[in-house]
Amino acid sequence: MKKIVVPGELITEQRKKMGEHVYSFNGKIYSDVIGITDNESAFASVVPLKGCYIPKYGDIVIGLVVTELFSGFLVDIGSFSLCFMSKEGIREPLKRGSVVSVRVSKVNELNEADLSEPRVFYGGEIYSISPVKVPRIIGKNGSMLEVLRRGTNTNFIVGRNGRVWAKGGNIQLLFKAIKKIEEESHLPNLTNKMSEFLLKEKK
Repeated sequence: MKKIVVPGELITEQRKKMGEHVYSFNGKIYSDVIGITDNESAFASVVPLKGCYIPKYGDIVIGLVVTELFSGFLVDIGSFSLCFMSKEGIREPLKRGSVVSVRVSKVNELNEADLSEPRVFYGGEIYSISPVKVPRIIGKNGSMLEVLRRGTNTNFIVGRNGRVWAKGGNIQLLFKAIKKIEEESHLPNLTNKMSEFLLKEKK
């Protein structure tokens, strides 16, 4: 049975494997966010209902170049602070306003991140969602991504920071579908429902 929990609320007193957004205290497991938990699952975990992006090593994110420095660039990835990216090894020309896909290459104890491996996007449109909804946009083994690409004929990239860059095809339908996924992320069989939704919208 699924239910909504708040930070500090008891998830279970049973001994379970711990997933994301939970912590253990005195042998009991509690939530550390507002979200949804499934008591029947073998794991004790919570799917957040909202949240901001906290950089994680290795994440691919979509950023906006804000400032050029002598040795690099400051990039906005929707985190608590701007992130530094060295000019070393960058082959494509970057300037203020450039939209890039980058990798989080380093994160310190204050969650300040360094970035690397930029890929510049030209044209296209940007859509933003809550970072905690990104796993639902991707789906199991990329299943939802495939449904969205096939249903909209759009070339798009989903960053772990909740930004989606899209170009070509039916971009408006793509963004409409992503919004629907974000709103209904707590529902089961969402991938099948989105396939039916896109087929209906195209007709």
